[in-house]
Amino acid sequence: MRYGTEQESFWAGKFGDDYIERNKDRERVISNVMLFSKILAHTGPIKSAIEFGANIGLNLLALRKLLPSIQLGALEINSQAAQELRSIEGVDVYEESIFDFASSKSYDLAFTRGVLIHIAPKCLNIVYDKLFSCANKYILVAEYYNPKPTEVTYRGHKGKLFKRDFAGEMLDRFNDLRLVDYGFVYHRDLFPQDDITWFLMEKR
Repeated sequence: MRYGTEQESFWAGKFGDDYIERNKDRERVISNVMLFSKILAHTGPIKSAIEFGANIGLNLLALRKLLPSIQLGALEINSQAAQELRSIEGVDVYEESIFDFASSKSYDLAFTRGVLIHIAPKCLNIVYDKLFSCANKYILVAEYYNPKPTEVTYRGHKGKLFKRDFAGEMLDRFNDLRLVDYGFVYHRDLFPQDDITWFLMEKR
């Protein structure tokens, strides 16, 4: 597979493999169930969802616990993670770059969690467009928020993590997208997340 950015090569290779090992704890699914229960309280019926950058599927497993009959899709560039995703019954796995992804199928919910922060800033609009086109009803971004674009050194690596107002940029880009709700989950919460801010948006 050819990669269009250094960030893609980074996550498709050894660093991405090591990330899987650091984050394999299935107890994280419990925290994810709590996160998605808060988010889904602000939506109508959700029958299908796709995650961009699904890793090994801990978010999808949480959605399945809340919505047992949900149809799931997973877009993932790392081959080891994609192999793990294929072990989850009923998940359509797309092992490819976000930039190459062109699904003919759309989903009620298209979302990211900790993925946009690792996209090269110059390529974000491509990802925004793909999220928008893939979503029938709702778009969720759960990322590190900052009011102004800023780069953060990530585990000793530069050019690999960028914080900004991802949701605000999407709302400015798409006139028929509206903000439904948002929230923050602290790393010391009873059901912790990694200090992420989530934004739920609806296509009108």
